[in-house]
Amino acid sequence: MTELPQTRGKLTPQRPLSDLTWLRVGGPAQWLFQPADADDLAAFLRDLPGDVPVFPIGVGSNLIVRDGGIGGVVIRLGRGFNHIRVEGDHVVAGAAALDAHVARKAAAAGRDLTFLRTIPGAIGGAVRMNAGCYGRYVADHLVQARAVTRAGEIVTLTPADLNFGYRHSDLPPGAVIVEACFAAPAGEPAALEAAMADQLARRDVTQPTRDRSAGSTFRNPSGASSTGRADDVHDLKAWKLIDAAGLRGARLGGAQMSEKHPNFLINTGTATAADLEKLGERVRKKVYDSSGIKLEWEIMRVGDPGADQ
Repeated sequence: MTELPQTRGKLTPQRPLSDLTWLRVGGPAQWLFQPADADDLAAFLRDLPGDVPVFPIGVGSNLIVRDGGIGGVVIRLGRGFNHIRVEGDHVVAGAAALDAHVARKAAAAGRDLTFLRTIPGAIGGAVRMNAGCYGRYVADHLVQARAVTRAGEIVTLTPADLNFGYRHSDLPPGAVIVEACFAAPAGEPAALEAAMADQLARRDVTQPTRDRSAGSTFRNPSGASSTGRADDVHDLKAWKLIDAAGLRGARLGGAQMSEKHPNFLINTGTATAADLEKLGERVRKKVYDSSGIKLEWEIMRVGDPGADQ
């Protein structure tokens, strides 16, 4: 591989990634880069040859890394990117700040970003995927985001630049989000804390929070996530289609569709990335055969297949 640029951060060759993802599967990164700060990241990307692929992984909450690992440079933001500041009616958070921590710190300051409380992962991924819960999305609150482009420029992106859609943004290829600023309505701290406690309790009743999963496996065909309201319509929810196809609890190797919530793909303890992806594809085929609807993956699958795929 081409010689890599000097950096103030940490570069590790052939770094296993399985312990950096919530599903605990996958092969190594050819190189794992943990930048010291945004300037370090910008200089590294500027000097990195353009033919070397880069992939930011966040905290791996919505990710299957295939068993053959990822070529090029995997970028993982850490301590230099986990700040959270409340500035008037805005909340500024580093891309590595956990969604739940941002919600809690905002609530303590009387600012309502409670929808982030039960979303797994960190702010960078939340912006990239326009994460949402209970009828509220990142797109409803984002003021701007700072990112480092593949060419090494630090840029400011507006919601118009990102062109948010359902579980989607038009983040430039190779760009890495480093910070986001949210508009956060005022709220009474105790009431916001109570609302988040209620969200957590409802989540624990319906989702396999104690199992090793990556959240929702497939996007809802209706193009909208559950609102949690009593009048919510579930006719085209992914979980219902999977259930109707008789796939609640379906297994392949160490992979299983949760008995508790059939749109959650879980590692029972011995799954490979191949087990998880093959089970997901089997579910997609059977749902299509039974309903004529093609489920689309919400979990990102990246890297090279292992020898058995």
